[in-house]
Amino acid sequence: MNNPAINVNSEIGTLKSVLLKRPGAEVENITPDTMERLLFDDIPFLKIAQEEHDFFADTLRDNGVETLYVDDLAVEALDSDDVIRHRFVQQYLDEAGYGIGTTHDALFNYLETFDTRDMVTKLYAGIRRNEFDFENDSLHDLAGRDAANPFLLDPLPNAYFTRDPQASMGNGITINHMTYKARQPESLFTEFIMQYHPRFAGHVDIWRDRNHNTRIEGGDELILNDHVIAIGVSQRTSSKSIEALAKELFANPNSHFDTVVAVEIPHNHAMMHLDTVFTMVNRDQFTVFPGIMDAGGQMNIFIMTPGPDGTVKLAHRTDLGKTLQEVLELPELDLIETGSGDEIVAPREQWNDGSNTLTIAPGEVVTYNRNYVSNELLRRHGIIVHEVISSELSRGRGGPRCMSQPIWREDL
Repeated sequence: MNNPAINVNSEIGTLKSVLLKRPGAEVENITPDTMERLLFDDIPFLKIAQEEHDFFADTLRDNGVETLYVDDLAVEALDSDDVIRHRFVQQYLDEAGYGIGTTHDALFNYLETFDTRDMVTKLYAGIRRNEFDFENDSLHDLAGRDAANPFLLDPLPNAYFTRDPQASMGNGITINHMTYKARQPESLFTEFIMQYHPRFAGHVDIWRDRNHNTRIEGGDELILNDHVIAIGVSQRTSSKSIEALAKELFANPNSHFDTVVAVEIPHNHAMMHLDTVFTMVNRDQFTVFPGIMDAGGQMNIFIMTPGPDGTVKLAHRTDLGKTLQEVLELPELDLIETGSGDEIVAPREQWNDGSNTLTIAPGEVVTYNRNYVSNELLRRHGIIVHEVISSELSRGRGGPRCMSQPIWREDL
């Protein structure tokens, strides 16, 4: 592709540009009654979460990384043309279940009262039921809809985990159909940014769009090198999605990826994505949570490569280390266990994203400061560790990798 806007051919190439989302009012719109539906285990204190996120962004900038904010890009894309903005709002409301009619019109007209920036902020924060006057007979259907829910449009508190709605790979991207309704609107912002923002429009290959029934999320998509991708078969990503993406990558002439490694991990909230249990920190070094393997250190892994006539060949493996050596052609491998593999420390630090490292250069990572055992172990293995503060951000069950979507990495 000429003048590509995205270039990500590894997990470890020097990070030059990244997509972030600063936590906003959406985080304070979580309640005890909505926590489970909104995929939270607790309610972060927004003021401190924002300070922590700013510290994270400053750490990246101090290391030469351009920080792009998804809501800023969305405003710039939608503000370019009223037709684009209206189309976005129509689709947002339609996907929320508000088809053409009285309710749709009331919400659409309400959003039209905001300028584009305030509208984007409002959509992330959610629209509360009490923002409307239900004494107006024309809103009677809106008043009666799921009256126990204080929101007509739910907030998007998970949005600060920008890794998941999309995944950069090569000069392209997957725009993801996410598993839970609470997160599905997030990738609609991505879709319109890639279509209409001048930085990206016409400069990005879309390997897979969000208009699918099968699920995939960016936390499961790892770019191991310029031709090998690892994808987790997880609570949030299905094997059908992985096979379909593999077929597209193998068939598309703009793709140079010829190997997809599907790694099956336990399907639970503690290990929702592959990057919560496994990340790449150097050419031959990886973090891994031992709890993804059985008592004998085995797990289900499938190596996908191109077959005849557009098919995909599968090869089954059970040893993660040996599989990585095979596909990456590495003579040796250093698997660094979360929490040093201790039966108490490892699951505690994995729960707090001790395995969710963001590599900003080969052998150099950003981690949460709370995972001090894992961080010290990384240092003993020769890794440079930048610690960021994490008491509130971590309540959302995501770490530095989850909070960042690389847009540009230097090639190795």
